[in-house]
Amino acid sequence: MNPFFVVELLLPGTEREDLGQNLREASQPPNKWTVYEQILRIPYYFVFNRYNNEFRAFELKGSRYQPVSIEEQGVWLEQAELGLGLWEGEYQGIDRLWLRWYDQNNNWIPTPAEQEAQRAKQESQRAERLAPQLRALGIEPEA
Repeated sequence: MNPFFVVELLLPGTEREDLGQNLREASQPPNKWTVYEQILRIPYYFVFNRYNNEFRAFELKGSRYQPVSIEEQGVWLEQAELGLGLWEGEYQGIDRLWLRWYDQNNNWIPTPAEQEAQRAKQESQRAERLAPQLRALGIEPEA
């Protein structure tokens, strides 16, 4: 089974190839664009240039990739029930624009670190709610 989408991070030296803009000799293997579009027929192809923060999306329509409009948050993939867009924030100590998935309510999907922080916060809130009940039973909760 082929992938539903490909996300390509563009590099200055391979940008033309990644976007299918270079001509190749008949003896050369096909470029990535051709493989994704013509051979694997992957429905969505996303490209992101981290050097200029350009995000582009293409959808396979018929036999060719066609550009997809990037909406306010990004591109919604109805079949996958996921969206991909640009999020500005800090990740692993670096503050910049990042590609990030979002859900049907336009909420960014949490990273593993964000999930853990959210879980720890919920546990702390739960402990704070239970402490008065324990004290009422004569049990002093541990800090």
